Amino acid sequence: MNTNSENTKTPVICFGEVLWDVLPDGPQPGGAPLNVAYHLTKLGLKTSVISKIGADENGRKLEELMENWFVKTNLLQHDSEYSTSEVIARMGNGNEVTYEIVFPVAWDFIEYFDADFDEINKAEYFVYGSLASRNKKSKDTLFQFLETDSIKVFDINLRPPFYNKALLEELLAKADIVKFNEAELEMAQLLFSGSFNNEISRVQFIQERFNIPEVIVTKGEFGASYYKNDESYHAWGSDVEVKDTIGSGDSFLATFIANHFYKNSPNNIIKNAVSMGAFIATKKGGCPDYDVKEYFEFSKNSFKF
Repeated sequence: MNTNSENTKTPVICFGEVLWDVLPDGPQPGGAPLNVAYHLTKLGLKTSVISKIGADENGRKLEELMENWFVKTNLLQHDSEYSTSEVIARMGNGNEVTYEIVFPVAWDFIEYFDADFDEINKAEYFVYGSLASRNKKSKDTLFQFLETDSIKVFDINLRPPFYNKALLEELLAKADIVKFNEAELEMAQLLFSGSFNNEISRVQFIQERFNIPEVIVTKGEFGASYYKNDESYHAWGSDVEVKDTIGSGDSFLATFIANHFYKNSPNNIIKNAVSMGAFIATKKGGCPDYDVKEYFEFSKNSFKF
């Protein structure tokens, strides 16, 4: 084994939107790919983000933050025409968040480079969502990258009106692992003419139609389920004092990927991911400051598996 090569390898690359969430109490860095990368880095996995920022103060601050977090910025692109993305976030009842996603912005114009594709091919996981395909330029780039042999993780992350049946069909067909929430799973089966009224049947329908070996279904405070081939694994949530739910699902996915990378048992993978999602819900923002030991302590004390 080439130890030096192993030390410099980037196991995970996340593709898509990086932005500022403009919240009532001030702007917070965000975007699902950045949130996932942040938590993966906290968990000890080197992670790069392929995105594009504007040549502006918001972009400079975002890149500086990523560097301070040790999220790799070697694949981050810069745009002199379009600005760094902002999303207007509004808090609703039950800590739910709605978003006004400004268009067009820099990450709508992510470019393809052969060198980036080579980096993706060296990675273990390539993480992508549906939102980054809302503009043709970034969509075309994504589908070129999806030819990689890396494990492709699709965080479906539906944001109306930026998806349609044809797009989802293409994105699902490329995936090895897919993360849904319950509403997204129901929406997917309706779009693809499924007629199943229970979760297991809905998941099997998606797995068979798109040849997807692994499916995750998140359920907020009620935990999550992990379907791997013909087996299923479940973890209940735990009562916590929720500050907000921004980034909770992204931290869940990051922890799932980290545990998957380290080849933990399926039961432990889903339990640890649920625990992290709950832990981040007790904090404000998608990328709150924390020490990973704090998460381990929370998990040990709050989740009696």
